Amino acid sequence: MASHIVGYPRMGPKRELKFALESFWDGKSSAEDLQKVSADLRSSIWKQMADTGIMHIPSNTFSYYDQVLDTTAMLGAVPPRYGWNGGEIGFDTYFSMARGNASVPAMEMTKWFDTNYHFIVPELGPDVKFSYASHKAVEEYKEAKALGVDTIPVLVGPVTYLLLSKPAKGVEKTFSLLSLLGKIIPIYKEVISELKAAGASWIQFDEPTLVMDLDSHKLQAFTEAYSQLESTLSGLKVLIETYFADVPAEAYKTLTSLKGVTAYGFDLVRGSKTLELIKSDFPKGKCLFAGLVDGRNIWANDLSASLSTLQALEGIVGKDHLVVSTSCSCLHTAVDLVNETKLDNEIKSWLAFAAQKILEVNALAKALAGHKDESFFSSNAAALASRKSSPRVTNEAVQKAAAALKGSDHRRATNVSARLDAQQKKLNLPVLPTTTIGSFPQTIELRRVRREYKAKKISEEEYVKAIKEEINKVVKLQEELDIDVLVHGEPEVSFHLLNSVRKDKQKPVLLLDGEFWLFILYVRLQFIIVYSHGRGTTWLSTLGSNYQGLPLLSMGGCNLMDLDV
Repeated sequence: MASHIVGYPRMGPKRELKFALESFWDGKSSAEDLQKVSADLRSSIWKQMADTGIMHIPSNTFSYYDQVLDTTAMLGAVPPRYGWNGGEIGFDTYFSMARGNASVPAMEMTKWFDTNYHFIVPELGPDVKFSYASHKAVEEYKEAKALGVDTIPVLVGPVTYLLLSKPAKGVEKTFSLLSLLGKIIPIYKEVISELKAAGASWIQFDEPTLVMDLDSHKLQAFTEAYSQLESTLSGLKVLIETYFADVPAEAYKTLTSLKGVTAYGFDLVRGSKTLELIKSDFPKGKCLFAGLVDGRNIWANDLSASLSTLQALEGIVGKDHLVVSTSCSCLHTAVDLVNETKLDNEIKSWLAFAAQKILEVNALAKALAGHKDESFFSSNAAALASRKSSPRVTNEAVQKAAAALKGSDHRRATNVSARLDAQQKKLNLPVLPTTTIGSFPQTIELRRVRREYKAKKISEEEYVKAIKEEINKVVKLQEELDIDVLVHGEPEVSFHLLNSVRKDKQKPVLLLDGEFWLFILYVRLQFIIVYSHGRGTTWLSTLGSNYQGLPLLSMGGCNLMDLDV
């Protein structure tokens, strides 16, 4: 039975890519040094999947910054302000688009659907001169093949790329971005032709916008795009991958009718309605890549339940047409549980990071093929039972309190206008308050203090003193600028540190911390923190070299992976 991984974290188990990027940006290392670290990471990931037994291994999911920006580079859609004059796009132009430079700002970034990852938004218009300007997808396929690993090259699909773009500055907001489809398809054809020539047998197009509520005009763009690509795709097996939600019925009909497509990938963790569509109407002879291992959270899969679902699907699509997969790219979870040395064995048994999700996918594929690893499944069942019954998760008093809730308990005693009046009396804010809503730059001095504290070269008292001084400095600056709602600047702070600074302030101070993670413990419901991670190895990619520490929180029988306060 075949297995597949949609994508994998690219930062490395110890954030090797982050440090290599920042060293390169600071001028402390060369482009060759950065490329060497990156090549080593890619090689390690591909070999890890191959050694585990994954059949369909992705390539071109690695990125120096962002996969959408990679597609912009592939299409040569560089905004004029970056002064690119054609040819293969190098690091200077690429990172200028991502981060800006001394003379021009970066391109806009925004959230990748409902994840904490951000992508660089393409800026397009009728005058963009598209050209094949980055051969990254082909080069990485060849790189993997030279290592003895045959991969599925992954491209952001042409329609999703356009739907996630925005009109460039000076272009009418009403400009139809989909009108550019005919201009980018020739570039996609060039890439596909080169991949075929290099020996690729599969290709994966990520088209996650199919889970959105799209009108008929946008859905028609998918039909047009893949009709135009059909002849070029001939000889390749083509996978269209969707994720993050259910595929609406009309989009499902459009997707399963696309010409030249061999397989469809669905998120069956967040897509229960999609599962019903598959059961009622799946095209004969096509392959289903069933995303049953959650690529977005850190909890171990219920292997028994997933296997039951797969067995039901096998009866619908056929044994030779079913592939076990992740629900989405594992980019959105932590890298490897083996590095978590501070977690006790009980909690560790409940978890599965990206490396463990590969093992889960493989175990399900083997079980479906009649080679079930009974020991692996038994351990999984024991871990699920442990988590379900553990007093760390299950609190009978909380369950009774939740069961006793009445309808009125879900409604506030005061109406909105009364609360607004009370808030205004307390905060005295103008109609349009000003705030920076976030962190201040991490200074060299602040990084030095943190590094010395971690190395135990300074005491906790000295560290706290330095953090307090930094908070006072940024709060004072905001007061001098007459900012209405102050932030503490995210230097790395705990509640008592923040309160010691803001207690005498006349203006509200927002508690916004993305560096050390602060949690609100709501005593009445008895939320239980399982693991608050600040400086270990549990990190999630948000954009470029930015990563956020991952808290694990168990809440009265419900489980949250990520809580941003």
